[in-house]
Amino acid sequence: MRFPVRIPFVEQLGFELLRMGEGEAEIAVTLSEGLCNSFKVAHGGLTMTLLDAVMAHAARSVGVSASPARSVGVSVSPARSVGVSLGPARSEDTDTDTGAADLGPGVVTIEMKTSFMRPGEGRLTGRGKLLHRSATLAFCEGSVFAADGALCAHATATFKYLRALPRGRDVLPLQRRPGDSGSD
Repeated sequence: MRFPVRIPFVEQLGFELLRMGEGEAEIAVTLSEGLCNSFKVAHGGLTMTLLDAVMAHAARSVGVSASPARSVGVSVSPARSVGVSLGPARSEDTDTDTGAADLGPGVVTIEMKTSFMRPGEGRLTGRGKLLHRSATLAFCEGSVFAADGALCAHATATFKYLRALPRGRDVLPLQRRPGDSGSD
């Protein structure tokens, strides 16, 4: 499954989007030597980045029908459990390569608290869940699991919904994939 927006750092780390929809997301990464610390286990920064990314994708997935290994599709009914209606997708908001509909605004991390339980080894899977959202904020939790299912780390975070990132007098839009209408 393809990420709905281009995130160069996530691409560099080799993250794989497994599932995204209905306020949840799942992302995996296979450890390589360059992603490890001096003990040859997952670097804490990698684990925290996985948590950040999976919770951010959960925050953006409200109203998206979850389905592994299939295109992301927008539900035209109000989102379950959070009472948010995104309305129908417009054809100009659809990524023709994946069928991914416009996911609305992006998110930026406001705060994140992480607890590490054990070292991450092998293939790590992050699972994120949207707990609550307002018009401007999303409150999420996420966990990272080792290949054997052992819990490695857990986090909670707050995200702010943004359509663009103001910087000085300039406004920086979300990065779109070349030739994509992507999401705004």
